[in-house]
Amino acid sequence: MASQGKSKTSFSKWKYAHYFTLVEHKDKKLLVKCKLCLSGSKVLSTAINSNSNLSKHLQKVHASTKLEANPVSVDTLEVSQAPPAKQQRLDFNQTVSQGQGQINKAIARYVVENMQPVSTVESPAFRQLVSMITCSGGTQQMGRKTFSNYLDKEYSKMESELKTTFEGLDYIATTADIWSVHNKSFLGLTKAVLACKRIKGRHTYDVIAAEINHIHSLYGLSTKVTATVTDNGSNFVKAFQMYQPESLSDDDDDEEVTFTNVADVLDTSTEEGIVLPPHLRCASHTLNLISCSDVDKWLLSNPGTKGIYRSATAKCTALWSKASRSTLASELVGDLVGKKLLVPCSTRWNSFYDAVARIVEIPMTDLSTISNRLELKCIGEREFQFLREYCAIMKPLTVALDILQGEENCYYGTLLPTIEVLMSKLLEIREGLIIATGLPDAIVQAIKTRFASVLESNDAILAAVTLPMFKLRWLRDQRKKEMVKGMLAAECHKLIPRPGPVQQAAKMPVSPTTPDSSSYNVQDFFCFEEADDTFSTVETEVMTYLRTAETGMEILKQFPTIKEISLKKNAATPSSAPVEKLFSLGSLVLSPKRNKLSDQRFERLLLMRYNHWFEGAL
Repeated sequence: MASQGKSKTSFSKWKYAHYFTLVEHKDKKLLVKCKLCLSGSKVLSTAINSNSNLSKHLQKVHASTKLEANPVSVDTLEVSQAPPAKQQRLDFNQTVSQGQGQINKAIARYVVENMQPVSTVESPAFRQLVSMITCSGGTQQMGRKTFSNYLDKEYSKMESELKTTFEGLDYIATTADIWSVHNKSFLGLTKAVLACKRIKGRHTYDVIAAEINHIHSLYGLSTKVTATVTDNGSNFVKAFQMYQPESLSDDDDDEEVTFTNVADVLDTSTEEGIVLPPHLRCASHTLNLISCSDVDKWLLSNPGTKGIYRSATAKCTALWSKASRSTLASELVGDLVGKKLLVPCSTRWNSFYDAVARIVEIPMTDLSTISNRLELKCIGEREFQFLREYCAIMKPLTVALDILQGEENCYYGTLLPTIEVLMSKLLEIREGLIIATGLPDAIVQAIKTRFASVLESNDAILAAVTLPMFKLRWLRDQRKKEMVKGMLAAECHKLIPRPGPVQQAAKMPVSPTTPDSSSYNVQDFFCFEEADDTFSTVETEVMTYLRTAETGMEILKQFPTIKEISLKKNAATPSSAPVEKLFSLGSLVLSPKRNKLSDQRFERLLLMRYNHWFEGAL
């Protein structure tokens, strides 16, 4: 019988082969174990002529590990390239043994990711399922107490990793809100989720301030938080007003010296040691107030829209009520229109707009048929025209809300361009209106009133101009563009201070001896200080940045001074949407059936779920 030829496998020559241990060679595939995996017992399969499976494993599971190529090739593995005598059979009875650590993490991931009660681990059906997992030495089941201790250890690790991450950041912003459910109240604070603490008693400003200050101190963020975003609740607003640090304005050097009574300075906030960061009001909440309160107030106070607004919304409300309470009515609408009517939610203005927009999409003939068969008053042509105009006017507001409530790539610098574009789009709609002709102007005036402090805020302007996607494009007034250019240059100069008198004197040419008047020549007579190139450098960086056509965030790497400003001014988000997302997850945990969960256990499960602890669990 001819001898089989020997050749080196692709794995033996691979530069990352030293991260794996060869287990077995079967025909045209190799079985290996990854040394980087925590348990070290996971068996991977790869072909003898390809390492793609192993490369994908390193990229997916160990993406955070810096891989180093092995300069020495593995020469010890010799395998046969001869084809097998017959086609290989698949062995479905083969089992891969899992480590106990992997099993514990898989169970924890299931409980945390799906927000299951901790008692799940004691369910007989669940324990039977886990017992079917093959484990070297036998699978060990965790009871509720043991599993709770395991979660506590993992939570401590996650908390430690968060603190380490925050230590490497210079600028951080947080969002805060209070949520009540099942007669319990919780204070949520996010960057990543920092806390969802139980709040007992009244939600007064001093209680809120103490909790926020405690959470910031717990993670070492007291000096790093540039701003905290909340809604417009009076208790939050007062908390940040009462516990702001004493700061000197830029013009203090030019003002007269004033004397203050020490007893007045040592107020409650100083005695308690509570200091809160600057406060930003949630832009989404402010737009909601405009959409509901200001718009309703104008429509009901204007004689031309008061009656038609009431009658149109009353007929819509009757239609929504009938379709949501009666299955026959819902089926009738579905058969005629092919869609269900949307019912507004009292806590979300967008739901009212969506519900009206769904009605406007239905032809008048179909609306009349539905109303007649449900024995409701039909929506008239003028009322239908009003509803269409209402949706056309409110459409830009809904788009702006979606932009400001985004979490990915939604920086504080997005706020001003969004407001400016929103106002311009509202004013463009005025020409095609017949009934609600003055509503766009009323909304624009409400925006200017409620966002007055933001529209004049230098921080908001700098945040917008240091985002490459905006720069100066959102400004239409040329004079304001020049003003913003100067503002950006001035901010850059704060980061690059001018040389002091000692440095300037060092630039002066100094002669070893003092020459007499007869030794001066023309060059010695005209001896000046060297020009300070700090200003030219800053102006060049600013002009080059503003003229660059690229809009990606990567372009900031070329402009280090502007990048530093952008990181500081854009640390915050324009809305408190992240903390609201936290509370939406919390409702999954505190369902009526799980209301017996302890406050601490609830907080830890929620934080682990929101911070995606389970992504690194396997």
